[in-house]
Amino acid sequence: MKVKIEIDCTPEEARAFCGMPDLTAAHAAMAKGLEARIADAVGSIDPEALLKAWLPGGLKGFESMQQAFWEGFGQAGGGAPKGSGGGGGG
Repeated sequence: MKVKIEIDCTPEEARAFCGMPDLTAAHAAMAKGLEARIADAVGSIDPEALLKAWLPGGLKGFESMQQAFWEGFGQAGGGAPKGSGGGGGG
């Protein structure tokens, strides 16, 4: 035997029916506070200092970081990339 109950109501009506509190105001306050904190953090970022921290050696540091990424990808791939020779194809 199957019993199917379908209830058509909004989330607010469901919360009220189940006795759950309405936290809309609390969520709005939390979102507003979080937005203010993010704006303060973004406003205090100095792009030049950030680049110096990420790339201590300037362009040379970027090149060495790029080289390390390519070496890591090569090791993870387990060999030569597809289409770089070797196979008979067909």
